[in-house]
Formats: sequence, C-alpha cells, structure tokens
Amino acid sequence: MLGHSHALSGLAAGAATLPWAPVGGTVGQVAWIAAVGGMAMLPDLDHSGSTVSDMWGPLTDVPSGAIGRLARGHRWGTHDAVLAPLVFGALALAAADAYWSSLLLLSLAIGLALRALHFVIPGRAENTVVGNLVLSWCGAWLLLEHTAQPGWLPWAVALGVLTHIGGDAITTQGVPVPLLWVVRRARVALTPMRTGTALETGVLVPAFVLATLWCVYLNTDVRGAVDPLLQALPGLSG
Repeated sequence: MLGHSHALSGLAAGAATLPWAPVGGTVGQVAWIAAVGGMAMLPDLDHSGSTVSDMWGPLTDVPSGAIGRLARGHRWGTHDAVLAPLVFGALALAAADAYWSSLLLLSLAIGLALRALHFVIPGRAENTVVGNLVLSWCGAWLLLEHTAQPGWLPWAVALGVLTHIGGDAITTQGVPVPLLWVVRRARVALTPMRTGTALETGVLVPAFVLATLWCVYLNTDVRGAVDPLLQALPGLSG
C-alpha cells in the first residue's frame, strides 16, 4: 500500500481501539491515535528510499540500511505478522520508561504521520528534514508535557506495525508467511489488488478517513461538542 494509505489505516485503527487503549483524557487519546497512525509506517524502515528512511536524512537513513539487512530485504522480517510486532513492541517497551527515549518514539510517530499525510497539510515544512524534525519533536514534547509517561507506547507500536502488515497483505506483493519464511522464503497475498490502483486511492483511502472520523466521534469527547450542532440543523432537531 501507499504511505498515506498505511498512515490513514493506522489512524483508523488507533481511533477504533480507543475504548481499550490504556490512555486517559483528550491528550492521551490524541497521542494514542497519532502514535498508531505514525507507527503504521514503521515496517518500511527496511527499505532505503522509503518515507521512513528519508524523513530525517541520515538520522533515519543509516538505521534503515542496517534494518534492511537484518530483515533480509524489503517486505520480509519487518513485515512478519508475528515477529515484527513483537520485536518493535519489545524495543518500544525498553524505551517507554525513560523520558528521552519516549520522546524519540513519539516524535518518530508524529513525523511519520506528518510525512505520510502531507497531501492534506498546507505548506511543505513537514516534507523537509528540518521542518519535520521541529514539528514532530515539538508535538511530542507538548503531548508528553500534558500526559503521564506513555507506558502504552509498546502497544501503540505493535498495533501500528500489525496494521501496516495487514495492509500489505491485501496487495499482490503480499507479506512473508509468518516465521516459516526464515527457513523457506515464501509470501502470502490475500487479494490481487495492486498498490496505488483506483481501488486503493478511490475506495480504501476514503473509507479509512471516514472510519477514523466516525470512531473519533464515537470514542472521544468530540461527540458532546458535535451532537448539539447536529441537533440544531433543520430536519435533525425534530
């Protein structure tokens, strides 16, 4: 799937899981949705030239090359539906207890979401290395200053990674057969859909947007603000 499709599917997954997310308050809910949406881009860190790899220049490109070699190439190790959520989640768990490592993880998630959704954001700052660094780190700092230490980050990372893998599994290139690919390289593809086709851009992308908005309406305080406005509309109040 395309980068913005992964990010949008991650945002939808984050909003849909709010009732079970280990977060509290509006700030925590925003952080959860942003983290899942951004981390839904993370598995492509195995591919040099991807949105993840290019986002912060050498700061992300160098680790991307190393991860690609460890993962045995694009859409292998980091796209294993069992290993990838466990490994990325475990790394996040190790980082979640410290402020600066939590800040890094949340900045990465926000930066990825900004890059993936640049087509709906005015200006181009989020597409530049310096602009993305400033926006993502400031956003992460603001969230951490107004919420408790994010011990929930490993869950958000694992959910985002799993959402990404699910998205790639419905494309023709598919994803590796969990665990078994280590012995014998084999993939599984659930549908014949190709990346970037009209089905993805014209059907799935709008569906992800609508699902995100609907779940935010259902699962946050937004509902209390929106309902009075809807009731004031002609034909809805009576």
